[in-house]
Amino acid sequence: MNHYIIDGNNLIGKIKSLQQMQKKDRQSSREGLVSFLNSALAGKKIKLTLHLDGFSSAPLNLSKGKIVYSQNKTSDYYIRKEIDESKNPKLITLITSDHSLMNYGKVNSCTVIRSEEFYREIEKSGEKNIEQEKVKSLEKDKDLFLKLFVDE
Repeated sequence: MNHYIIDGNNLIGKIKSLQQMQKKDRQSSREGLVSFLNSALAGKKIKLTLHLDGFSSAPLNLSKGKIVYSQNKTSDYYIRKEIDESKNPKLITLITSDHSLMNYGKVNSCTVIRSEEFYREIEKSGEKNIEQEKVKSLEKDKDLFLKLFVDE
């Protein structure tokens, strides 16, 4: 099973709405990120570790995995540690735009995706799902229209 390791603060910094929110209220930006990940990754068969700097101020529920707070260390420290302790780093997809972490992931055979690319891909897949739902809705409307107005 693929294991996504996400540099949470880095990803927050690449999502404008969360970045602005974080300036005012760090906890709200974390909640927004968790909500985004829960909806974006629903139905996918993955394991997920979200790394956040600092301490937990309120419990958050990440449906696909766990949240690791760095407390007095940096989240980079715990991300490196998790990669080091992995039995098969080739199954890890590291989401970060931090150059030193990206290099560390690559050296350890992880797949590395920049945070902004990860966000863009999720946004694109969300748009595709919306388009598919609209097409299905139009097809249903067409069938209803044909039943109502076409003599058989």
